[in-house]
Amino acid sequence: MQAIDRLSALLTAKGGAQYGEEAVTQLEHALQCAALAEAEGAAATTVAAALLHDIGHLLHKHGPSPALRGIDDRHEAIGGKALARDFGPAVAEPVRLHVAAKRWLCGADPAYFARLSPASVRSLALQGGAMREDEAAAFLAQPHAEAAIRVRRWDDAAKVPGKLTPPLEHYRAALETALDRGV
Repeated sequence: MQAIDRLSALLTAKGGAQYGEEAVTQLEHALQCAALAEAEGAAATTVAAALLHDIGHLLHKHGPSPALRGIDDRHEAIGGKALARDFGPAVAEPVRLHVAAKRWLCGADPAYFARLSPASVRSLALQGGAMREDEAAAFLAQPHAEAAIRVRRWDDAAKVPGKLTPPLEHYRAALETALDRGV
């Protein structure tokens, strides 16, 4: 439970920062993602991944808005690594892969790119752009690719200013259920 307490403290302490160039805070974005996952009946591990998918933004050392300065903060790798020990692959892998999922969606669905926010378009360029066919096949072959795609879709939809969501504490049960059980 210490991991959950640490993550809750981090989200509480740093989650009030603006979420990049979006009109929501980091915490609002995380809560909206988790609420969307929960509304779709996602498993606790997927709800946890949705809630924590951008935790790397709160852990990297690049300062605020690195994409505006041309820096890929690699938040997905930082977040995935930070979560792997306590939550295992069912949570850590969708987090690690959610940027690759954006790249895959851009290659697989031309209309998807048109729906990205300007900030997501800017970060996509830093993250490698739309996937090529060979990259897409390798991405889809990964065990948690489908969960990452679901997280990515919620990520895109979770940027609504003032949207009401359950509070952070509401997701504690999902986080407790998602603690590593070797899945």
